[in-house]
Amino acid sequence: MSAVTNPVLHYIHDPLCGWCWGAAPLVRAASAVLPLRLHGGGMMAGAQRQPVTPELRGYVMAHDQRIAEASGQPFGAPYRDVLLRDGEAVFDSEPPTAAILAADALGGRGLHLLAELQAAHYVQGRRIAEPAVLVELAGAIGLAEADFADELARQSAGPVQTHIQQTRAFMARTGVRGFPGFILETPAGLSRLDAMAYLGRPLDFAAVLQGLAGQPPVGPDDAATLCAVDGCTP
Repeated sequence: MSAVTNPVLHYIHDPLCGWCWGAAPLVRAASAVLPLRLHGGGMMAGAQRQPVTPELRGYVMAHDQRIAEASGQPFGAPYRDVLLRDGEAVFDSEPPTAAILAADALGGRGLHLLAELQAAHYVQGRRIAEPAVLVELAGAIGLAEADFADELARQSAGPVQTHIQQTRAFMARTGVRGFPGFILETPAGLSRLDAMAYLGRPLDFAAVLQGLAGQPPVGPDDAATLCAVDGCTP
Protein backbone atom coordinates (compact mmCIF):
# COMPACT_ATOMS: atom_id res chain seq x y z
CA MET A 1 0.00 0.00 0.00
CA SER A 2 1.11 3.55 -0.66
CA ALA A 3 2.03 5.95 2.12
CA VAL A 4 0.27 8.92 0.46
CA THR A 5 -3.17 10.09 1.57
CA ASN A 6 -3.82 12.20 -1.54
CA PRO A 7 -2.99 11.35 -5.18
CA VAL A 8 0.44 12.34 -6.47
CA LEU A 9 1.65 12.14 -10.07
CA HIS A 10 5.24 11.00 -10.51
CA TYR A 11 6.80 12.34 -13.71
CA ILE A 12 9.83 10.43 -15.01
CA HIS A 13 11.64 12.66 -17.46
CA ASP A 14 14.86 13.79 -19.04
CA PRO A 15 15.56 17.39 -20.14
CA LEU A 16 17.04 16.13 -23.43
CA CYS A 17 14.20 13.74 -24.25
CA GLY A 18 12.27 14.98 -27.26
CA TRP A 19 9.14 13.06 -26.30
CA CYS A 20 9.26 14.80 -22.91
CA TRP A 21 9.18 18.10 -24.78
CA GLY A 22 6.18 16.75 -26.68
CA ALA A 23 4.54 15.89 -23.36
CA ALA A 24 5.27 19.29 -21.77
CA PRO A 25 1.68 20.57 -22.28
CA LEU A 26 0.40 17.42 -20.54
CA VAL A 27 2.72 18.11 -17.62
CA ARG A 28 1.52 21.71 -17.36
CA ALA A 29 -2.09 20.56 -17.39
CA ALA A 30 -1.40 17.83 -14.85
CA SER A 31 0.34 20.24 -12.48
CA ALA A 32 -2.87 22.24 -12.22
CA VAL A 33 -4.72 19.13 -11.05
CA LEU A 34 -2.30 17.10 -8.92
CA PRO A 35 1.01 17.58 -7.11
CA LEU A 36 3.89 16.42 -9.32
CA ARG A 37 7.11 14.76 -8.22
CA LEU A 38 9.96 14.92 -10.70
CA HIS A 39 12.31 12.02 -11.35
CA GLY A 40 15.22 12.70 -13.72
CA GLY A 41 16.49 9.50 -15.30
CA GLY A 42 19.78 10.62 -16.86
CA MET A 43 19.02 9.49 -20.41
CA MET A 44 22.22 11.06 -21.76
CA ALA A 45 24.30 11.15 -18.58
CA GLY A 46 27.62 9.47 -17.88
CA ALA A 47 28.60 7.05 -20.62
CA GLN A 48 25.52 8.10 -22.64
CA ARG A 49 26.55 11.75 -22.98
CA GLN A 50 27.26 12.58 -26.63
CA PRO A 51 28.80 15.34 -28.72
CA VAL A 52 26.66 16.66 -31.53
CA THR A 53 27.54 14.85 -34.75
CA PRO A 54 25.87 14.61 -38.17
CA GLU A 55 24.71 11.10 -37.19
CA LEU A 56 23.11 12.34 -33.98
CA ARG A 57 21.49 15.24 -35.84
CA GLY A 58 19.91 12.90 -38.38
CA TYR A 59 18.66 10.55 -35.67
CA VAL A 60 17.21 13.33 -33.52
CA MET A 61 15.56 15.24 -36.36
CA ALA A 62 13.69 12.15 -37.56
CA HIS A 63 12.17 11.79 -34.11
CA ASP A 64 11.56 15.53 -33.78
CA GLN A 65 9.35 15.52 -36.85
CA ARG A 66 7.17 12.77 -35.37
CA ILE A 67 7.03 14.55 -32.01
CA ALA A 68 5.97 17.84 -33.63
CA GLU A 69 3.26 16.11 -35.64
CA ALA A 70 1.91 14.20 -32.62
CA SER A 71 2.07 16.99 -30.05
CA GLY A 72 2.10 20.32 -31.88
CA GLN A 73 5.18 21.36 -29.92
CA PRO A 74 7.56 23.75 -31.77
CA PHE A 75 11.18 23.07 -32.66
CA GLY A 76 12.94 26.36 -33.33
CA ALA A 77 15.33 27.21 -36.13
CA PRO A 78 18.18 27.97 -33.65
CA TYR A 79 17.85 24.42 -32.34
CA ARG A 80 17.48 22.78 -35.73
CA ASP A 81 19.95 24.85 -37.75
CA VAL A 82 22.50 25.95 -35.12
CA LEU A 83 22.63 23.67 -32.07
CA LEU A 84 22.23 20.46 -34.05
CA ARG A 85 25.10 21.58 -36.32
CA ASP A 86 27.37 22.66 -33.44
CA GLY A 87 30.17 20.11 -33.27
CA GLU A 88 31.45 21.59 -30.01
CA ALA A 89 28.14 21.12 -28.18
CA VAL A 90 27.67 18.13 -25.90
CA PHE A 91 24.33 16.60 -24.95
CA ASP A 92 24.66 15.70 -21.28
CA SER A 93 21.57 15.22 -19.10
CA GLU A 94 23.37 15.39 -15.76
CA PRO A 95 23.97 19.18 -15.50
CA PRO A 96 20.36 20.20 -16.31
CA THR A 97 19.05 17.48 -14.01
CA ALA A 98 21.26 18.86 -11.23
CA ALA A 99 19.88 22.31 -12.03
CA ILE A 100 16.31 21.06 -11.61
CA LEU A 101 17.23 19.57 -8.22
CA ALA A 102 18.84 22.87 -7.25
CA ALA A 103 15.73 24.82 -8.25
CA ASP A 104 13.58 22.47 -6.19
CA ALA A 105 15.90 22.82 -3.20
CA LEU A 106 15.78 26.62 -3.38
CA GLY A 107 12.03 26.98 -3.48
CA GLY A 108 10.20 24.14 -5.17
CA ARG A 109 10.84 25.57 -8.65
CA GLY A 110 12.09 22.41 -10.36
CA LEU A 111 9.10 22.05 -12.66
CA HIS A 112 9.38 25.70 -13.69
CA LEU A 113 13.06 25.30 -14.49
CA LEU A 114 12.44 22.10 -16.45
CA ALA A 115 10.03 24.02 -18.67
CA GLU A 116 12.58 26.82 -19.10
CA LEU A 117 15.32 24.33 -19.96
CA GLN A 118 13.20 22.56 -22.53
CA ALA A 119 12.27 25.81 -24.28
CA ALA A 120 15.91 26.94 -24.18
CA HIS A 121 17.02 23.69 -25.81
CA TYR A 122 14.28 22.94 -28.33
CA VAL A 123 13.26 26.46 -29.33
CA GLN A 124 16.24 28.72 -28.59
CA GLY A 125 19.00 26.19 -29.34
CA ARG A 126 20.90 26.89 -26.08
CA ARG A 127 23.59 24.60 -24.62
CA ILE A 128 21.76 23.55 -21.47
CA ALA A 129 24.63 21.38 -20.21
CA GLU A 130 26.75 24.49 -19.54
CA PRO A 131 26.69 25.93 -15.98
CA ALA A 132 26.61 29.56 -17.13
CA VAL A 133 23.49 28.87 -19.21
CA LEU A 134 21.87 27.03 -16.32
CA VAL A 135 22.51 29.94 -13.94
CA GLU A 136 21.08 32.41 -16.47
CA LEU A 137 17.94 30.32 -16.96
CA ALA A 138 17.48 30.00 -13.19
CA GLY A 139 17.63 33.77 -12.96
CA ALA A 140 14.97 33.99 -15.67
CA ILE A 141 12.49 32.17 -13.41
CA GLY A 142 13.28 34.44 -10.48
CA LEU A 143 15.93 32.51 -8.55
CA ALA A 144 18.91 34.39 -7.13
CA GLU A 145 21.76 33.49 -9.46
CA ALA A 146 24.52 33.40 -6.82
CA ASP A 147 22.49 31.15 -4.53
CA PHE A 148 21.55 28.96 -7.45
CA ALA A 149 25.17 28.60 -8.59
CA ASP A 150 26.15 27.44 -5.11
CA GLU A 151 23.30 24.94 -4.93
CA LEU A 152 24.00 23.70 -8.45
CA ALA A 153 27.60 22.96 -7.45
CA ARG A 154 26.38 21.09 -4.38
CA GLN A 155 23.90 19.00 -6.36
CA SER A 156 26.52 18.24 -9.01
CA ALA A 157 28.96 16.90 -6.43
CA GLY A 158 26.98 13.76 -5.65
CA PRO A 159 23.23 14.22 -5.09
CA VAL A 160 22.34 14.28 -8.79
CA GLN A 161 24.09 10.97 -9.40
CA THR A 162 22.20 9.44 -6.48
CA HIS A 163 18.94 10.91 -7.79
CA ILE A 164 19.47 9.35 -11.23
CA GLN A 165 20.22 5.96 -9.68
CA GLN A 166 17.08 6.18 -7.56
CA THR A 167 15.02 7.13 -10.62
CA ARG A 168 16.34 4.14 -12.54
CA ALA A 169 15.40 1.87 -9.62
CA PHE A 170 11.91 3.43 -9.51
CA MET A 171 11.54 2.84 -13.26
CA ALA A 172 12.52 -0.80 -12.87
CA ARG A 173 10.07 -1.24 -10.00
CA THR A 174 7.16 0.33 -11.89
CA GLY A 175 7.88 -1.10 -15.35
CA VAL A 176 8.66 2.20 -17.06
CA ARG A 177 10.98 1.44 -19.99
CA GLY A 178 11.76 4.93 -21.27
CA PHE A 179 10.96 8.63 -21.08
CA PRO A 180 8.53 10.17 -20.38
CA GLY A 181 6.78 8.06 -17.76
CA PHE A 182 3.77 8.92 -15.61
CA ILE A 183 3.01 7.02 -12.41
CA LEU A 184 -0.03 7.85 -10.33
CA GLU A 185 0.34 7.17 -6.61
CA THR A 186 -2.82 6.85 -4.52
CA PRO A 187 -3.51 5.24 -1.15
CA ALA A 188 -4.14 2.05 -3.15
CA GLY A 189 -0.60 2.03 -4.59
CA LEU A 190 1.26 2.88 -7.80
CA SER A 191 -0.25 2.69 -11.29
CA ARG A 192 1.32 3.51 -14.64
CA LEU A 193 -0.66 5.93 -16.80
CA ASP A 194 -0.84 5.76 -20.58
CA ALA A 195 -0.43 9.54 -20.77
CA MET A 196 1.15 9.50 -24.23
CA ALA A 197 -2.24 8.62 -25.70
CA TYR A 198 -3.16 12.23 -24.87
CA LEU A 199 -0.35 13.95 -26.78
CA GLY A 200 -1.70 17.18 -28.18
CA ARG A 201 -4.77 16.98 -25.91
CA PRO A 202 -3.68 18.39 -22.54
CA LEU A 203 -7.19 19.39 -21.46
CA ASP A 204 -8.40 15.83 -21.99
CA PHE A 205 -5.48 14.56 -19.93
CA ALA A 206 -6.33 17.00 -17.14
CA ALA A 207 -9.95 15.86 -17.23
CA VAL A 208 -8.88 12.23 -16.88
CA LEU A 209 -6.73 13.11 -13.88
CA GLN A 210 -9.55 15.11 -12.32
CA GLY A 211 -11.87 12.14 -12.68
CA LEU A 212 -9.52 9.58 -11.18
CA ALA A 213 -10.89 7.92 -8.09
CA GLY A 214 -9.45 4.66 -6.88
CA GLN A 215 -7.88 2.65 -9.69
CA PRO A 216 -6.64 4.87 -12.58
CA PRO A 217 -6.58 3.92 -16.26
CA VAL A 218 -3.48 1.84 -16.96
CA GLY A 219 -1.96 0.96 -20.29
CA PRO A 220 1.25 -0.59 -21.56
CA ASP A 221 4.13 1.71 -22.43
CA ASP A 222 4.14 2.59 -26.11
CA ALA A 223 7.75 2.01 -27.12
CA ALA A 224 7.19 4.08 -30.27
CA THR A 225 6.55 7.19 -28.21
CA LEU A 226 9.34 6.96 -25.67
CA CYS A 227 12.90 8.17 -25.53
CA ALA A 228 15.11 5.15 -24.90
CA VAL A 229 16.41 4.75 -21.35
CA ASP A 230 20.05 4.80 -22.42
CA GLY A 231 19.92 7.76 -24.76
CA CYS A 232 20.03 8.41 -28.47
CA THR A 233 21.97 5.85 -30.46
CA PRO A 234 22.18 6.84 -34.10
